[in-house]
Amino acid sequence: MFIALSTFTIANDMAAEVRQAFKNRPHMVDTEKGFLKLEVMYPQENENEIWLMTYWTDEESYKVWFANHYKDSHHGIPKGLKLVPGSTKVRFLEHVCG
Repeated sequence: MFIALSTFTIANDMAAEVRQAFKNRPHMVDTEKGFLKLEVMYPQENENEIWLMTYWTDEESYKVWFANHYKDSHHGIPKGLKLVPGSTKVRFLEHVCG
């Protein structure tokens, strides 16, 4: 299993709006080849930091989705959202057991 972990920090007190946008997301990625699930979370010590974990059967499926549909998946982002400069990170993980 391949996992993409994206993290970012909200700069302008819109954390509640961002969390709601994820709850109301259009689920476009759900039918993509190789997609397994999406988890959205934040650390208790910083509600402005958002972690997105997408789970895929393989890295190639993620790459195809990213190349073709990544921008479309961001249409629900709240207007006026600002991120802390340099806070956006993407890490790729291989699942070992669980």
